[in-house]
Amino acid sequence: MAHDIPPLTPMPLGILLDRIAYEWDTRRRIFDLPIARIYNAAEGPDLTMSFLGRPCATPVGPAAGPHSQLAENIVLAWLGGSRLIELKTVQILDELEINRPCIDMETIGYNIEWSQELKIPQSLEEYVKAWMIIEILSGWDELEPHLGDDPGPVVFDMSVGYDLAGISTPEVAAFIDGLIDASESIERLRAEIPERFAPWRDHDFNPRISDTVTLSTFHGCPPDEIESITKHLMTEHDVDVIVKLNPTLLGFDNVKELVTETLGYEEIRLRQSDFDADLQFARGTELIGELLDFGSERGRRFGIKLSNTLVVENHRGFMPDETMYLSGAPLHVVTMTLLRRLNEALPGMLAVDNRDAPVQVSWSAGITRENIAASAGLGLAPMTVCSDLLKPGGYGRIKPMLKALTSAMEDEGCESLTAWVANRNAAGSAVEQYVASLHDPEQNEAYTREGTSKLPRHVDHDLEMWGCVACNFCVTVCPNDAFFRLPTPENMDLDGRQQYFVIRELCNDCGNCLVFCPENGDPAVIKPRLFTNPERWAMETEHQAYLVAARADGKYMVLPNEQGAGEDGATLAAILNAKEGFPIPLEDLSTA
Repeated sequence: MAHDIPPLTPMPLGILLDRIAYEWDTRRRIFDLPIARIYNAAEGPDLTMSFLGRPCATPVGPAAGPHSQLAENIVLAWLGGSRLIELKTVQILDELEINRPCIDMETIGYNIEWSQELKIPQSLEEYVKAWMIIEILSGWDELEPHLGDDPGPVVFDMSVGYDLAGISTPEVAAFIDGLIDASESIERLRAEIPERFAPWRDHDFNPRISDTVTLSTFHGCPPDEIESITKHLMTEHDVDVIVKLNPTLLGFDNVKELVTETLGYEEIRLRQSDFDADLQFARGTELIGELLDFGSERGRRFGIKLSNTLVVENHRGFMPDETMYLSGAPLHVVTMTLLRRLNEALPGMLAVDNRDAPVQVSWSAGITRENIAASAGLGLAPMTVCSDLLKPGGYGRIKPMLKALTSAMEDEGCESLTAWVANRNAAGSAVEQYVASLHDPEQNEAYTREGTSKLPRHVDHDLEMWGCVACNFCVTVCPNDAFFRLPTPENMDLDGRQQYFVIRELCNDCGNCLVFCPENGDPAVIKPRLFTNPERWAMETEHQAYLVAARADGKYMVLPNEQGAGEDGATLAAILNAKEGFPIPLEDLSTA
């Protein structure tokens, strides 16, 4: 990717709202999420949890990562059932050169992406836009039958990194303060609300979007730096803080034994130096106590998050960097084992095992539909997800995950999440019992090398622009909602019942569609690459690219770049002008 081409080009609030209404009217989907995957929090047992004293209607949400960077991503997660949104980590370096591909989810999870890919003011605006859209959709009559009359409270949790020098800069400080009081951004953005949602132009949006921070630090961050940042956030910004800990805290020998011997991932290469440079267990437990006391003295809440990804040596060769970060099934076992050890070392301090304890334990390590009920029973809240949402089904996997939890609760007669935690701990420590099961060869197969070795479906056929197996994977595994599908018009001689397209402004070449596409080839390169922004389209000189514009006669027209073919542009225009059509209305496009 050329240095001067932005990895992502966010869409304005007005276009996002117009797209929501247009997709709903023409295909009963929102950002390609079907009705069946919209979650009604009022159905079934009460999943309400408390996050640092703030109510959330469900205990699940996207982790700070690719699913919480753009406004539409956040809205998709919310529609699926997330009520705790951990926003993408923001840092002072906002022109990163992240190598591509940067996500490898073929079996377990690896990545090399680690921070926001937008400028700091853009990140602030995306989060404010998402907040406003969620508030609008919460009261939109069209969605009431599917969301219920009260979708329940949602919490946006900031994530910032990675050192005190960066977090103390005026730019990052303005970002934090801009979410604590978003009045200025809201007033500027409300004028963009389109006619379909005109009543909300005068709506009294809550300007306090977020007043909690999950602190993310680099592997190897000194403990004194973690302490200083946490104190700075509590004193300078009056926010409650969760500190994300690294799985290296468990120690090299313990992690190596778990990963390579207990679980059988002999190919994973751990490096002693990564563990030696990181926070050590004894100092970590001291730090938790010190920061809890510091916050309590100032009326601030404190918690920990388990855990960050696990730093490993790149042995796969799919992604270009020497170092990559492991997630998914093996991290679940490692981090649960770390939780058990912390729980033993800090008696009565962690809010797990049905204890009313002062240190909340936020979670992000391999949560799936299969383990969410057991994990919630430990008292973990919230449970944020990334790896599982990068599998086929994408955001549509959140609702089945929540349904698995409520079904387990109903089977045990538990009407609330609080009752579920009490039920799971009735026979002793749920943490101890669950971790023992993860170490048991007769129960832990799903987390082992053998249990996670199944590769994605593959067919021996080269991917083409028109026609494919129509698996829909590129649409659902894309964290940025860059892909969409349209039915092949009956009067067109094209292979395939569906045709697939990528909105290039929303594609950052993460590589996840390439991993899961059953055919040979990269969908982000081969499928029609559509642009709505003329300036961004003009930058695309390496691959085929088509600008979608509005004609004077009320039709979509398509302009190819030098790498695009005119006949393909004509085919594109015909499909985009068919019954379902391009998901962005004509009035939001430039006129050509």
